[in-house]
Amino acid sequence: MSLLEKLGQDPQRSMQRFLSGLGLFALGACFIFLGLYQSHLWQILGVVILAFGALLAAYGYIGLFANRLYHMFNRTKN
Repeated sequence: MSLLEKLGQDPQRSMQRFLSGLGLFALGACFIFLGLYQSHLWQILGVVILAFGALLAAYGYIGLFANRLYHMFNRTKN
């Protein structure tokens, strides 16, 4: 199984990962913003959540991109 096929085998799950990562990224940004007015510990928590969300969104996006690229390379020519 090629790498593109393996990464892009489930585009619905990749979209779910991307949207979950995007939501975590936004939540982390909110915690960072909250840390401006409250304790700095909110900012530290926000940075951790933001980093995890960015990684999850990137992994989901790579899966979506791999699915598109795999189908582009393997389409039948008429």
